Amino acid sequence: MAQYRSALPQMENELFLTDGGIETTLVFHEGIALPDFAAFVLLNYPDGQTALRKYYRAYCDIASHYGTGLILESATWRANPDWANHLGFTPQGLAEINRQAIVLLEELRAEVESGRTPVVISGCIGPRGDGYVPDKAMDAHQAERYHSEQVGIFADTAADMVTAITMNYVDEALGIALAAREAGMPVAISFTVETDGNLPTGQPLRDAIEQVDAETVGYPAYYMINCAHPSHFAHVLEAGAPWVSRIHGLRANASRKSHAELNEATTLDSGDPEELASLYAQLRQCLPNLNVMGGCCGTDHRHVEQIAKVCKPLFRAVL
Repeated sequence: MAQYRSALPQMENELFLTDGGIETTLVFHEGIALPDFAAFVLLNYPDGQTALRKYYRAYCDIASHYGTGLILESATWRANPDWANHLGFTPQGLAEINRQAIVLLEELRAEVESGRTPVVISGCIGPRGDGYVPDKAMDAHQAERYHSEQVGIFADTAADMVTAITMNYVDEALGIALAAREAGMPVAISFTVETDGNLPTGQPLRDAIEQVDAETVGYPAYYMINCAHPSHFAHVLEAGAPWVSRIHGLRANASRKSHAELNEATTLDSGDPEELASLYAQLRQCLPNLNVMGGCCGTDHRHVEQIAKVCKPLFRAVL
């Protein structure tokens, strides 16, 4: 059963950690080949499930040590029909793999959850196409239809919410929000931006958040930013603006490279974990509701541990 679907504990503005860059960690640190950068394929193999548990447990340990909440994000960023078909999955096989991803997180939650460490399970939804390029663009209603199956599968599991990660154009984000509303699932929308702070389409982040809120009557529980370095977007955040107060989550890159540069890189740029943590703390000054903190490409448990160490004193203890 979902434990927190009716009342997400991270909305109480306590510190909740989440994980780092799952795909880059598995590929570059664990030496695991991920076809099409799809971590969900590991769920089909006992060794793959072991690798995923090892990955998640590192973050469970950090949350337990620092007494923070934890959001476990399923390994399903690529688990949509287009990517799955390319990887040889049938529709039935894809549905089952999405369910398995949540079962694995249920098992981890049963092991680690405590009063000091509430654990929220989130079904991760990625873009239909490339994470950096708004290809295969759909209008909002097409996106709603496309993503509704995965949202519906998560709604029938113990997932407490769904999170749309690396949204690079507004219509796809809007479609996922509409699908979540139809399924009665809380949803967080995470946009990615270029070095100028705008979405890859050129749309300002402010306009994207305000558009989704306007067309869904504010349905998303909150918004996030991911897969960009803080220096790429800090300058567009308007302290005190209503749209900025809707941003609760951040999964930044530690690398200052652009998306294009990251796409061409042959080695992993992990940046500086201590610098990233200090930038998160600074961003709390203009993001008053920022309380969901993790990482994206190139980050791992070292970055999230530094974030916990630096940012935990900024919050009251989780009761």
